[in-house]
Amino acid sequence: MSALVYLIPAALFLGLLGLGAFLWALRSGQFDDLDGAAHRVLFDDDDGAAGPDPGAERKSSPDNGTRDRKSD
Repeated sequence: MSALVYLIPAALFLGLLGLGAFLWALRSGQFDDLDGAAHRVLFDDDDGAAGPDPGAERKSSPDNGTRDRKSD
């Protein structure tokens, strides 16, 4: 029974912390564009904004690429 003295305030604190995090996310615009990311993955951007070539590090590696081999 004495454990409830600690558990009830801890549960209330965690609930208020979660509510505060949700309200912060709501006010900061996290839920404004729900469909944007879903549609963005469907279209290929060919403008070169993706960044450097992911294989560039492997090509210039002094160990001839043996470090990145997968045994699958």
